[in-house]
Amino acid sequence: MTQQFPHGRLVRARSPLLMAALLSMTLAGCGGGSMFGGSSASADSTAASSPSLGSRFSQIFGSKSQALGEAPPPPEDNSGPTCPPVNVRFGASTLAVGLPGKPASGMDLRYQASILRTARDCTLSGGQITARVGVQGRIITGAAGAPPTVDIPLRVAVMQEGVTTKVIFTKAFQTSVALSGDAGYTDFSAVIEDIVYPVPPGDTGDNYVFYIGFDPAGQKPAPRARGRKH
Repeated sequence: MTQQFPHGRLVRARSPLLMAALLSMTLAGCGGGSMFGGSSASADSTAASSPSLGSRFSQIFGSKSQALGEAPPPPEDNSGPTCPPVNVRFGASTLAVGLPGKPASGMDLRYQASILRTARDCTLSGGQITARVGVQGRIITGAAGAPPTVDIPLRVAVMQEGVTTKVIFTKAFQTSVALSGDAGYTDFSAVIEDIVYPVPPGDTGDNYVFYIGFDPAGQKPAPRARGRKH
């Protein structure tokens, strides 16, 4: 038998001033390694861009999402394992891309992507939890001009927090977004599926968190194994 977990309730977005501040952030350490404790093969996500913003996101999650920076919505009941809250990884809420060899700022900025809202749901079946995590965001075209289509690298991870942090699941993927040439910005959404992990024992699941964020390192293909020379 399959049991559907409860979702959170709608959380109102913060003020326009906060949204503007979020959109002006730049990604810290965008050239470094993964911020989620591991790497995995890239996989395509289901994405939507304007004018059909969030059609699949809305079909799956409805109004049960949370704005960036808001506390996760509380569950509607506590009967069974919890569906972890979604947090955006520190330093990974914004991705700025500049001209080759130039800093991603000022006249050299090509585009900047920001995460604005997240959502999730979980299903329990056969001793495993299968989850979906949704992301809504915005891409702003910079002074240097952006290409017609951009590939946005993201990573989702299930992590157990505590004295020591443990990575339960991690998955890198990217979504392609066709940019609007007139408005100067494009809204997008993505739904990350096939997040599967064992049901945590006892109350361990209370310490589980979904982390989402931009991960440029996830775009890099894994190095090919070299064959032995004969």
